Amino acid sequence: MGRLTGKVAIVTGAASQAEGLGNGAATAILFAREGATVVLVNRRANQAEELAARIRAEGGEAVAFAADVTEPEAVEAMAAFTVASFGRLDILHNNVGIGGRLSTPETIDLADWQRVFETNLTSALLCCRACIPRMRTGGGGAIVNVSSLAGVIGLSGSPGAVAYATTKAGLQGFTLSIAADYAAENIRANCLLVGTVNTPMVSRLGADALERRRKSVPLQTEGTGWDVGHAAVDLASDEARWVTGVMLPIDGGFLAIRQWPR
Repeated sequence: MGRLTGKVAIVTGAASQAEGLGNGAATAILFAREGATVVLVNRRANQAEELAARIRAEGGEAVAFAADVTEPEAVEAMAAFTVASFGRLDILHNNVGIGGRLSTPETIDLADWQRVFETNLTSALLCCRACIPRMRTGGGGAIVNVSSLAGVIGLSGSPGAVAYATTKAGLQGFTLSIAADYAAENIRANCLLVGTVNTPMVSRLGADALERRRKSVPLQTEGTGWDVGHAAVDLASDEARWVTGVMLPIDGGFLAIRQWPR
C-alpha cells in the first residue's frame, strides 16, 4: 500500500456502464488504495459519483467529473479542474473504449467507423494533449493506455472487428510515439493489451461464450478488472520509473503461449 501516495490521477471511463466491475473502476479503486487522489471521468456524473462514494467509504480520495472525452473543450476543462483542485497531475489512465458494430471494410457504416475512432483513439489524443503540459509542470508523469489483443491479432472474439481492431492497434502506435517524444521530460507512456477479461462490457455474451473465452486462455482462468488494475498500478508507480514504451499483455498467456490440442 502507498505506492501512489501523493500522486493525482485521472481515470477516464472510470465507472462501469452496467452491473459489475469494469477495468476502469478496478483501476480507480486500486489507485486510491495505493494513496492516489483520483479524478473519475465519465459522461454521466451519477455513475462516477457512485464509484467515488465507494472509494471514499474505503478511506480513499476520489471526485467525479462529468466529461465527454471526445470533446476538446470538455477534456481541457477536465485537466484544468484536476490541477486547480489538487495542485498537480501525475497519472493519466486512458480507459475509454467501445466495440462498435461487427463489420468488415465492405459492410461497415462510415459513421460507426468514425464514432469508434473518436471514442477509442481521438479521446486518448485529446487527453494527452491536455494533460502532458500539466505533467511537465510537475516534473513528469505516467500515461497508461488501455488497448486490446484485437489490436495484435485482428479479432475480438468474433469476425468483423475492423474498427475496434484498427483503433486498438493505433493506440499502441500512439503510445510508442508519446513514449519517444516525451521520455526526456520524464513523462512515460505504456500500454496494456487486455485479453478475454470478463467485464460488464462483455457480460452480455452469455455463459457459453464466456466459457469458450476462458478455455482459450493457456492459464485456463478468467481475467477480471482487478488484473488490469494491478498492472496499471505497476506502470503508474515510481517502481516503473525506467519503463516506457511497453506493450504489456494482460491475457493469461494467450499471446506468448500456444497450447497443444487436447
